[in-house]
Amino acid sequence: MSHKIINVTVRDVRFPTSLEQHGSDAMHTDPDYSTAYVVIDTDCGLKGFGFTFTLGKGTEIVRPRERSDPPGHGCSPECCVGPVGEGRGQGGDLFITCMGCFSRLPEDLMLKEGYPAYTTSCAWLGYSDQLLKQLCTDALKSGWTKFKVKVGADLEDDIRRCRLIRQMIGPSNTLMIDANQRWDVAEAISWVSSLAEFKPLWIEEPTSPDDILGHAAISKALAPLGIGVATGEQCHSRVMFKQFLQASALQFVQIDSCRLGSVNENLAVLLMAHKFQVPVCPHAGGVGLCELVQHLILFDYICVSGSLSNRMCEYVDHLHEHFTSPVVIHNAHYMPPKEPGYSCEMLESSVQRHQYPDGDVWKMIINK
Repeated sequence: MSHKIINVTVRDVRFPTSLEQHGSDAMHTDPDYSTAYVVIDTDCGLKGFGFTFTLGKGTEIVRPRERSDPPGHGCSPECCVGPVGEGRGQGGDLFITCMGCFSRLPEDLMLKEGYPAYTTSCAWLGYSDQLLKQLCTDALKSGWTKFKVKVGADLEDDIRRCRLIRQMIGPSNTLMIDANQRWDVAEAISWVSSLAEFKPLWIEEPTSPDDILGHAAISKALAPLGIGVATGEQCHSRVMFKQFLQASALQFVQIDSCRLGSVNENLAVLLMAHKFQVPVCPHAGGVGLCELVQHLILFDYICVSGSLSNRMCEYVDHLHEHFTSPVVIHNAHYMPPKEPGYSCEMLESSVQRHQYPDGDVWKMIINK
């Protein structure tokens, strides 16, 4: 018996992270982590969940107007499976993962120890020095050894903050820096060179995410300093990743679980990265990105790369409590999820409270 989709709802869910400067960087000084949250209902009671992460007002662009007969209404759920980002209709390719792949996991290493993670929670651009010190101290006690610092607004301030973080985490732990697309090519090379004394492993998004040859020039200039280039969270297709890899324009591939056309497109990038022997270190954080990308990093390790060399996944300690199956972090490692699915479902109580602009949280803020 074929089941039908009977309803599709899209809701604007926003969290006021700007109030405490969570997520602040050189390009986004006061973001409110948000999502266009989709729920698909079927006539047999099964539900499907999905979302697109934004920084607030972007939700108004990606969220279609609700209609009495929304796209997909009356279709079978199978019609909606496929690489959404490519705009294919019915009959799109479907990638099926066999659970038998887990037999390749050596000695259940991943189940015992998890997948290495790095934290961005300790060094948002808007945080005070006192808060930076406290967060680094707490993170070190919890087993964190890899830290990312937001840079790009003011060079002297970046030097001061990077020096503070390096002093806090010590010389043996890993430091990365992230400019969030702030510079042009020449400025990126000069700015990062000024921060080389702090021995960052990479500079993330040093220039426009569309400038492949610009990234290649930056990569070539920074190589003698031992600093790699990481990018990809803004790449919108596997073709861009292909050209980045062909041009040797990045040394760390940063896939994003929402930016590309869902799982299929990300799997293509994982395979290309393996061909070029470039490690995948996904972007995560925001609303639910950690929950989604944990599935992709496990697939990469188990079925593609078989290696953890230079691999780690971003983790931001925000908003996980709003999901029915939140990520589990132990000793700075992602632990494999134990429940089926893509970990997309949010708690209905959280959705109602944070729905914009009518949820209780936003009514309180707007009416102040």
